[in-house]
Amino acid sequence: MIDLLIAGGGPAGLATAIHGALAGLEAVVVEPRPTPIDKACGEGLMPGGVRHLRELGVTVAGQPFHGIRYVDGVSGRCAEGLFRSGPGLGARRTELQAALAERAAQLGVRVLPGRVDQVRQDVRQVDAAGLTARYLVAADGLHSPVRRGLGLSAPLAHRRPARYGLRRHYAAAPWSDLVEVHWSARCEAYVTPLAPDRIGVAVLTSDQAPFDVQLARFPVLAARLAAAAGTPVRGAGPLRQGARVRVAGRVLFVGDAAGYVDALTGEGLTLAVTAAAELVRCVRAGRPQAYEQAWRDLSRSYRTLTASLLWARHQPRLAPRIVPLAARLPRVFTRAVNLLA
Repeated sequence: MIDLLIAGGGPAGLATAIHGALAGLEAVVVEPRPTPIDKACGEGLMPGGVRHLRELGVTVAGQPFHGIRYVDGVSGRCAEGLFRSGPGLGARRTELQAALAERAAQLGVRVLPGRVDQVRQDVRQVDAAGLTARYLVAADGLHSPVRRGLGLSAPLAHRRPARYGLRRHYAAAPWSDLVEVHWSARCEAYVTPLAPDRIGVAVLTSDQAPFDVQLARFPVLAARLAAAAGTPVRGAGPLRQGARVRVAGRVLFVGDAAGYVDALTGEGLTLAVTAAAELVRCVRAGRPQAYEQAWRDLSRSYRTLTASLLWARHQPRLAPRIVPLAARLPRVFTRAVNLLA
């Protein structure tokens, strides 16, 4: 019998499959789309995620970055926090997924075309997509069909406006070895170095307006990109998605399917890769229920810091002070950056 049947062949699902194979478990991935799959994403891996990929034997092409810079989108005033534990990596999502898929294939992981819709389980096994396994891992994304199908999507407690993400690549040399987060009154723009001749720009906002309209809210950044060729825009959202639990019988959730606060701190990819290790550890130990607490412990800094920044973002008096405050308190800002590193 299959040990881990994994719904979704994105970074979270493939990382889980690799961890499973390295632990001696048979892992099978079910994914309806061919690899690699592109989607809106900030495409930055924090240092912890980079180290974790190295431990898995995964080599990803990309551009190192050494910290985070907050930038006032109008004045250009900035605050910087440098990593203390090594560099992060800007990597195109397609490159990351392709590298994970290659490593999974080396370890004998099967990736089957298909979609997990209905799930049936009892005390011994799970049946889904015509296959039977000891456990099903739902790594099927932000709007997880498995989570919805099992009635595990949690209602949102806040009445804040929904947030969306837009991403475009530019044929431009990175001007910094930091990820820049540009702040305006209504949105943020993340600039991630991806290669010597390419950067990614992701905009997070509650306003449903075209990318160029959003970019115009950052005059300093828009001027830098005025002559650079851009790719088509990709979008995602609403970003905030709640999950009641991470473990439901023999079904476990990882990545965005496990619940998502916001992309504001750029921790999504790293959390997905590291949570996959905890999931496999708990399953292999015969204690899958322990994964719920392990996930909570692992994601606590991300959830706390992201929720705090979102709260400040929606306070009219506080939002314009985020960058000036970070600039005045460099040690505090650096400490916050390294909480997520």
